[in-house]
Amino acid sequence: MSIVRAKKSLGQHFLVDQNIARKITESLLPITENVVEIGPGMGVLTKYLFESNNINIVAIDIDHDSIEYLHKTYPDHINQIVYGDFLKNSKDLFPESDFSIIGNLPYNISSQIFFKILERKNEIKQVVCMIQKEVAERLNSPCGNKVYGILSVFLQTYYNIEYLFTVSEKVFNPPPKVKSAVIRLTRNKRDKLSCDEKLFFNIVKYGFNQRRKTLRNSIKAYLPPNFSSEYLSKRPEQLRPEDFILLCNEIEKFRAYK
Repeated sequence: MSIVRAKKSLGQHFLVDQNIARKITESLLPITENVVEIGPGMGVLTKYLFESNNINIVAIDIDHDSIEYLHKTYPDHINQIVYGDFLKNSKDLFPESDFSIIGNLPYNISSQIFFKILERKNEIKQVVCMIQKEVAERLNSPCGNKVYGILSVFLQTYYNIEYLFTVSEKVFNPPPKVKSAVIRLTRNKRDKLSCDEKLFFNIVKYGFNQRRKTLRNSIKAYLPPNFSSEYLSKRPEQLRPEDFILLCNEIEKFRAYK
């Protein structure tokens, strides 16, 4: 059977270490019965996922060669191996059910995938994924750290994030130029924000877009006239997700009394 050649345009780096693959799949907690694998490639994780009797797995890949290879390798699971782009077809995957996500995410679109996960945060209860080590550290970073940013705040607002382990570049074919890391996101109990979600997203986004400025200057377009807050003298990386929520609450209360 032919081997799938990794495509640079798709950001493919195939994991070849079986021990790491098993360790990743074992990091998936029994939170949901339904599981989506993003970018199965040659099935190094898929093999172990299919061996589990406790989950209903669907693997989605945008690479025709990978899909063809997996269909031939796992003929009994053809209906669970689908061609598609998670960024465009996520709503087709368990549209009315909770599910978890697992995968070795392409480095070039990992941020886009996390934003898509945020769109379906009420259905996606868990994410176990391998990403660039630098990105993993950023997502898990506490406030006050220079790598703490927009996705750090958004994901930490709705998920508990755990940095599980680092993965050497030597266990991939072809090897990437950077180290990787496996993280686990577990949905927290926050069903909805106590403030307007659109305001929250805009405050965080525009604050970090000009992160060297204090919030008084970077988000002034969203501030009512004469509004003041202790948070405005700070830069965005100094605020926890809860602080951004409190700031939005202050803005909304001020507007309500004017």
